[in-house]
Amino acid sequence: MRKQSLWLLLVTIGSLNLGQKLPATTSPIREETVACEILVVGGGLAGVAASYEALLAGKTVCLTEITDWVGGQISAQGTSALDEQGTQRSLLFYPSGYLELRSRIANYYGKLNPGECWVSESCFLPQDGHQILLTQLQEAAQKGGGTLHWFPSTVIKDLVISESGNWLEGAIAIQHQPQPNAPPLNTFPLSQTIVDWYNYNDSPYFQKKVIKFYPVNRQSSNWYVIEATETGEIIALADVPYRVGIDPRSHFEPTSSSETYYPYCTQGFTYTFALEQTDARQSYTMPDWYLGHAHYYSYELERFADLDLLFTYRRIWSPTTGELKTVGGLQFSTPTPGDISLQNWTWGNDYRPGNPEDNLVYTREQLTATGQLEPGCWLGGLRTETLAKGEEHALGFFYWLVMGTTDSQLGTGIKQPFPYYRLLTGLDSPMGTIHGLSKYPYIREGRRIIGRPSFGYPDGFTIREIDISRRNYLDPYYRETLSPDTYRRLEKMIAGLEGEPRASRRRSTIYPDAVGIGHYSIDFHPCMQDSPAEKYRNREREGERRAQGQAYPFQIPLRAMIPQKIDNLLVAGKSIATSHIAAAAYRVHSFEWSSGAAAGLVAVFALDHDLIPYQLIESMPRPSEELKLLQEKLNNSGNPTAFPDTSIFNQNWDDWQ
Repeated sequence: MRKQSLWLLLVTIGSLNLGQKLPATTSPIREETVACEILVVGGGLAGVAASYEALLAGKTVCLTEITDWVGGQISAQGTSALDEQGTQRSLLFYPSGYLELRSRIANYYGKLNPGECWVSESCFLPQDGHQILLTQLQEAAQKGGGTLHWFPSTVIKDLVISESGNWLEGAIAIQHQPQPNAPPLNTFPLSQTIVDWYNYNDSPYFQKKVIKFYPVNRQSSNWYVIEATETGEIIALADVPYRVGIDPRSHFEPTSSSETYYPYCTQGFTYTFALEQTDARQSYTMPDWYLGHAHYYSYELERFADLDLLFTYRRIWSPTTGELKTVGGLQFSTPTPGDISLQNWTWGNDYRPGNPEDNLVYTREQLTATGQLEPGCWLGGLRTETLAKGEEHALGFFYWLVMGTTDSQLGTGIKQPFPYYRLLTGLDSPMGTIHGLSKYPYIREGRRIIGRPSFGYPDGFTIREIDISRRNYLDPYYRETLSPDTYRRLEKMIAGLEGEPRASRRRSTIYPDAVGIGHYSIDFHPCMQDSPAEKYRNREREGERRAQGQAYPFQIPLRAMIPQKIDNLLVAGKSIATSHIAAAAYRVHSFEWSSGAAAGLVAVFALDHDLIPYQLIESMPRPSEELKLLQEKLNNSGNPTAFPDTSIFNQNWDDWQ
């Protein structure tokens, strides 16, 4: 009965029209002014890491987050399975704060992997991820003498930019809470509430408070803002140069799926959910809209065509260890009643729009057309109709798991019903929502800044495909697809010092301004070719998966974190200056932490040394003495800027997997 009420709830909230644009007002009832040395916008792993390092350094930090949980991927987005590469994990070569997080998870449960999942060495409950991280931040403040001002359920509405246009002098935010007689937070899916959250006015469901963030010393305006949102909200609101979607094919991006810039295809986003295996058969009624999505869902590959395998892939809680089972060469313990699994599956709850009429992350042109770049009109920069489609799509995948009999990729006779799963809903559920979906979707790709022009990067700094990929560029595809001139440029880019033809790079690019590290495969969840994404017999955009594959261990250059135009804005997380292809590797948990830690320490360094971050990279490709000092501080604080044996003389990285 509890589950059937979920479908009724969705029908009910669909009629509330919470997403309508409400009139803004410049006379809010409740106001608060808060002074910070560092304002961190976005409480995901990058934002938490930035705050953590700044608090250890004794700074006053304001941290805002659109949901009421810190942690992003490991909490509010429900991807609490740490994505890690084997070699890096075996050496535990991570930032110190990330290692502390892993240790706290293990101490909290008595083991690192309470879910006995097989996709990771650590799968755990999202609500616990929030509490573990919040405690870590609070203890960092105590240890370092810093001050943490934590603002959950808060969005940035406007920026105060100097007359010169190069300095953020303040930020205006809106914090929401339920009206006294309204349903509690996390009752309604995001699509039904997000626009309301960006309106100054109280609504029937939410009370609002306007929070004005300013530097501690307003006369000097010496403070830093760190962009750590999931989609690059602040870079859009500040209107600094950025890209979204696919970059044009070139000798830097030889595997791009498009000859021209195509901004509408970003990686799919996912509303995750948790389900529990039961010993009693459950009963479900098919949602009215299910048949419009049913022909999308699939196990994807024959070796994954087993519900036990799919369930244990991201099992986040397992109080009883079942018998061992092997499917497709993978061994795991079978599920037992009470086990809880997190669902995050490409041909499942991934929603993958890729066209101008349904893309999720609005381009600058779309933001202009919708008026969101006008003062006081910012509404988050996302298409709410696509969020709603993603919510339906995710709940449809749950119904497919329990009652479905189709498989879009493997044909008939493969999928059988299994009504022994229970969708976990309620404020005390793993997702902490009445509806059972994650509070915010897992965002794999948003807006990406274009760094400042520098030596070798006249159009602005960007980390590119050829900087990290292990692809075989002697594959005939490249000679057949690229123009002769572009192919010659590609050959030159991957040639050794002796000019010998090579199939691929032998290491990633070494950056003299490196401030962090990461390692993950170039992993794509491609957009779909046609609109809507769930269209019958739709297919992935042609050529998108061609770029995926192994990458070398890579670095995070400071140039990728400094936007154009605004001098006191630093960018962490998925919005740093990467190409569409490189971004597919620069997006997982440990990278987010490393980039956030770097941003936090760069801001601290700039405050302590009375300089502006771009001054650290003006001498590129030669590092300045100040930059060397910053890198020394990063490494000494346990935040490595390079992997072991990184050197222009070391060309042997084949063993790093």
